[in-house]
Amino acid sequence: MAAEGENGPDQEGWNHLIGAVAATQDRGAFAVLFKYFAPRIKTFMLRSGESEAGAEELAQETMLAVWRKARLYNPEAASAAAWIFTIARNLRIDAYRRRQRGTALESQGADAEYQMDDAPLPDKQLDAMQSEARVRSALKQLSAEQIRVVELSFFEERAHGDIAKVLGIPLGTVKSRLRLAMVRLRQLLDGLS
Repeated sequence: MAAEGENGPDQEGWNHLIGAVAATQDRGAFAVLFKYFAPRIKTFMLRSGESEAGAEELAQETMLAVWRKARLYNPEAASAAAWIFTIARNLRIDAYRRRQRGTALESQGADAEYQMDDAPLPDKQLDAMQSEARVRSALKQLSAEQIRVVELSFFEERAHGDIAKVLGIPLGTVKSRLRLAMVRLRQLLDGLS
């Protein structure tokens, strides 16, 4: 192994230790990694706002992940410290998300008992579906120009002036097409009722 200074082994030494864990599950090599990195990861977690217990747990989870994933370490992609602290950061993010989901689920569960069901009744849903089908059928009977003006006006909620610019036609033509389309739709819908 490479020289070990007060900051632990040098990069080559860390690579060797992780390689030994990956190749033979060398407990001695892992103990050196754990002794050096676990306290540093815990400090990192504390500085990130984790509680003492949470920081300790995440440090241990990180080192367990190092043990399990040592074979995935690529010294050409990142230094040992960068790789290990990336694992720690990702675990911290995962823990935060789990807490957020848990909080959201708890509040949803408590509130669900007292919420009103605003969904329409089945007969109202059927009426709405039938009305929508009638409108779609009637729209198909309009000219392509009228359909485009109706789409822009009602579905995209564009102003008449914007529609004129989009289609490259005079404002009066937009209004005329829209008025004729509405008259035709009314006639068609009255006939389908």
